[in-house]
Amino acid sequence: MTALGDTVATAHIAPPKSGDWTTMYEAHGRNVYYLALRLLGDSTQAEDATHDVFLKAFHGYEQFRGAANVRTWLYRITINHCRNLLQTWHHRHVTTYADEAVLENPVQQESPLRVLEIKELGQRIHTTLAGLPDEYRLLLLLVADEELSYEDVAHVMDLTTDAVRGKLYRARKAFATEFTKTA
Repeated sequence: MTALGDTVATAHIAPPKSGDWTTMYEAHGRNVYYLALRLLGDSTQAEDATHDVFLKAFHGYEQFRGAANVRTWLYRITINHCRNLLQTWHHRHVTTYADEAVLENPVQQESPLRVLEIKELGQRIHTTLAGLPDEYRLLLLLVADEELSYEDVAHVMDLTTDAVRGKLYRARKAFATEFTKTA
């Protein structure tokens, strides 16, 4: 497989050619953006973070050992970058208004009542996720939204697969408990 595929077998890989970076961005950019959006909660910051993640990947590609697939490597960069952004003074003290339309994408042909139900459900899920500890929220997002395997989640979060299973069980239980409180 190529360096842009899911698995890389060699320990040292030459950096992709410029066209390959376009392919990598097209293949993974949207997923990186949505992960950043879920972590940051602001579409503008998520766009900036997505570009920053690919710049970091470009400059640090020689450090990519090939032990993981490219997707999980990009997610690890995204998580670390977003955590750094969340810890900055600017993020803690400056109020921004997130574009709620990005999180709400109802189909226009549906009835207004159905659109309202979908919007309310999305708000309940968003509120419930926001109330969970960061680690639980991240686990749920990686498994449910990004559909990563437990092994990939373990690699991204520097955990064992058994630890992922245990923490994911507790995260799902905490989500269910908190979700019932939003009814």
